Amino acid sequence: MDVAAADGGTADGKPKVKDYMTREVATVSPDATVEEVARRIAESDEHNGYPVCDGRRVEGFVTARDLLLVEENEPIFKVMSQDLIVAHPDMDVNDAARVILRSGIQKLPVVDDAGNLVGIISNTDVIRSQIERATPEKVGKLMRTLESIHDTEVEQTRREVPLDALTPTQGKVYADELEGRTYELERGLAEPLVVIDAAPNSDGSDLLLADGHHRVMAANKIDIAEMDAYVILVDDDVELGMQKTAEKEGLDGLDDVKVVDYARHPLVETTKRLQ
Repeated sequence: MDVAAADGGTADGKPKVKDYMTREVATVSPDATVEEVARRIAESDEHNGYPVCDGRRVEGFVTARDLLLVEENEPIFKVMSQDLIVAHPDMDVNDAARVILRSGIQKLPVVDDAGNLVGIISNTDVIRSQIERATPEKVGKLMRTLESIHDTEVEQTRREVPLDALTPTQGKVYADELEGRTYELERGLAEPLVVIDAAPNSDGSDLLLADGHHRVMAANKIDIAEMDAYVILVDDDVELGMQKTAEKEGLDGLDDVKVVDYARHPLVETTKRLQ
């Protein structure tokens, strides 16, 4: 078993495998039969293979290809691949992408220092990590922009925010994008929101949603009440352009955001026109 190198920390702000891996992983036992595993693969809409685990410890990986032309009563430990490449939770997700690309595999089991399975990361997860990601640097760039435009100092914290307290700053979202965000939320994979608290010293709170509208709308759809967020604190006397935009478009709450279901995301439309 080859464990891909990890950089051993998150202080550099780079996204890690643990931020995007699926934590609840379906596995099979080494003693399961080829017939049993073949049936599971055939009945599954998501799996064409499984990590093979004795307890939590990863012993191998079995795919549908491994089961071809094998007797149905053969135990999985005789046909599984044992020469595995696995990832560590603290591995840079970009390094995981390189491993997946170079090895030609679709999924990397993620193991802790003791070799126990803690998750799995796929090529789809890697792609997802590169789009609409709320990184510390993205938050820092927004903070610097606010300080420059309004000649003030801002602070940043991280906390759970109630969705019903958010004021959107974007008037529409796309139905096809909501499907992807719902999928992520149901698997605990959503990135933090980026929120601006424009009245941190008041009894109430004026929370402007700066980034994460599709995530919030998807969460609201499946009755999630709070979400993790990077919260930028701005002095009460600073009037933000986002506030003016929200007021101009009549955006008071999530019910005011329109879901566009007659057109796909503009990037998809652009791609279509290029074909």
